[in-house]
Amino acid sequence: MYINLKKKFLDEIETTAEINIPPDPLDRVIGHDDVIWLAKVAARQKRNLLLVGPPGIGKSLIAQSLSFHLSTPSEEISTVHNPERPERPFIEVKTKKEIDNEIKDKKRAEGEYISPEMVPDLVAERLGFKCIHCGDYNSAYQSICPQCGGDKFSHISARRKHLGDLLGMFEMNSGSENIPQERVTTTRIVNNREEVVIYERVNGKEIKVMDQQSLEKRRKIVEENPRHVIVPLKRKNFIQATGASETELLGDVRHDPYGGHCELGSAPYERVIPGAIHEAHEGVLFIDEIIHIASLQRYILSAMQEKIFPIVGRNPQSAGSSVKVESVPCDFIFVAACNLMDLKYILPPLRSRIQGEGYEVLMNTTMKANPENAEKIGQFIAQEINIDGKIPHATKEAVQILIKEAKKRAYLIDEEKDAFTLRLRDLGGVIRMAGDLAVMEESSVISKKHMSLAVIKSLSIENQILKRYESYEKAIQQDLASSHVIPDHHAPFKNENVDRSYL
Repeated sequence: MYINLKKKFLDEIETTAEINIPPDPLDRVIGHDDVIWLAKVAARQKRNLLLVGPPGIGKSLIAQSLSFHLSTPSEEISTVHNPERPERPFIEVKTKKEIDNEIKDKKRAEGEYISPEMVPDLVAERLGFKCIHCGDYNSAYQSICPQCGGDKFSHISARRKHLGDLLGMFEMNSGSENIPQERVTTTRIVNNREEVVIYERVNGKEIKVMDQQSLEKRRKIVEENPRHVIVPLKRKNFIQATGASETELLGDVRHDPYGGHCELGSAPYERVIPGAIHEAHEGVLFIDEIIHIASLQRYILSAMQEKIFPIVGRNPQSAGSSVKVESVPCDFIFVAACNLMDLKYILPPLRSRIQGEGYEVLMNTTMKANPENAEKIGQFIAQEINIDGKIPHATKEAVQILIKEAKKRAYLIDEEKDAFTLRLRDLGGVIRMAGDLAVMEESSVISKKHMSLAVIKSLSIENQILKRYESYEKAIQQDLASSHVIPDHHAPFKNENVDRSYL
């Protein structure tokens, strides 16, 4: 149940525990209905997004929630050994359907499991499942038939002795005579064609049958070029690369102290590491504060244009520097975020690419103060308490105090009257402080008292400075140690700047 204006008002609840969290993460974004619509469009039409706004208004939450509206990845990317040029591994992309067929082929190559009653009598007897005396089927590990009490393996011992006599030997082999053979190879006629078939005993209860087709498939799998999965089919479709280094973003090739020798070290195809742009294939690549990777923006632009990007060894001192994998897929939805003042530092061609294949969005900092949006503040409180997991739920009186604080901050920070602030990360800090106060008092709920005290206590450092020193300049002057004060040469003592605080 959400807070439903038609059925239940916010002031009718006892605590925020009565507020259910929306299952769709995009519905948990507060005050950005227009951006939510664009995010849904971006997910469906594979568009890029540039979110611009101050910290703590929900940019990261929108980017992450967008990925929940994407379909699960359907391609797996692997590097394949190149026998002619090992430093140039091939790239192999397999769809989910191909992977499923490969799994079926492997299972088929492993053979078919059947019961002992379904194989020829001679095979069942030689594998130890059928008693030669009474014809009863039982475990292959029972040498005495539980039905007739006869020795099930007597014919095996006789056969070995007879063969040993023919060869002039006293003993045919050194193994135990009470254990039947594990495998029987014979032939059978299928479609007027004779083919080899192998029956193999499994766990003393079943028999695995490998016919001509499964044997050929097994041979093909063995002969298949070795490969290394770098982007698996089962993976997250949201990759955050905020502040990533060049190797984290673009991939690398690990060093091998043996230089990739085929018998001592690891082959080059096994040492390839994908970057964030490759791991985000078929998903979302999110970079907050995009200007912090200014030197890498051109690589992102190239990846967005070509939808492929090579992986190379980036350390010239490493054995991986000679390895290069061409055409590695990286088809992703790019979501970048920054503050308004940093907009000019984004690479112009990258912005042009986002504008051409997506949307630029200036985020709201406030929302209109009305009963519906007050309900959303209540939902936000319930969400934060649920995410934190260490604080109790808040009473409706505590919720009303935070709603008033949201209105007050909208006016003080953004000079908006009759509005609620959307700088919700700051409000989240107030909720956690109120919750911590309740926990320390061993209270089962966040009460009006806890929330009121948290509103007073959770001041930013700037507000604390103003409260204590009345101005920032005055705070700087008083906060300096006497050793930091510029000496006054007109002062009677030249060593006036000496710190005497220890006196």
